[in-house]
Amino acid sequence: MAQLFRQFSSFAGVGLIATGVHYALLIGLVELAHTPAPPAALAGSILGAVVSYALNRRHTFRSDLPHRLAGGRFALVALGAAALTYFFMSLFVNVVGAPYLPAQVITTGVVTLWTFLAHKMWTFA
Repeated sequence: MAQLFRQFSSFAGVGLIATGVHYALLIGLVELAHTPAPPAALAGSILGAVVSYALNRRHTFRSDLPHRLAGGRFALVALGAAALTYFFMSLFVNVVGAPYLPAQVITTGVVTLWTFLAHKMWTFA
């Protein structure tokens, strides 16, 4: 149980960094480039995933799997996370009419839980 707590705490810390990168790109694209929120969120999600892979592989899961295996698995999970991000952002912003930042906060919570479980049980297992 202590191992799981350590991993999730580390995952959350890495997630804060990756989320900061994600949100910075999202806000920059929406506010400065006038990009619609769903594709801006998708771009932020992809950049955040790159940061997340590097830090989670080394610090959270301490994996020694070859990059070609772990990287491929991570890419599939990140693709799923990006698809979930795009889906929920489209739902909240375009269907519900929610402001994009609160919508992204809710989306981040859902996607964080999904990615932790996927990385723990498959990517870095």
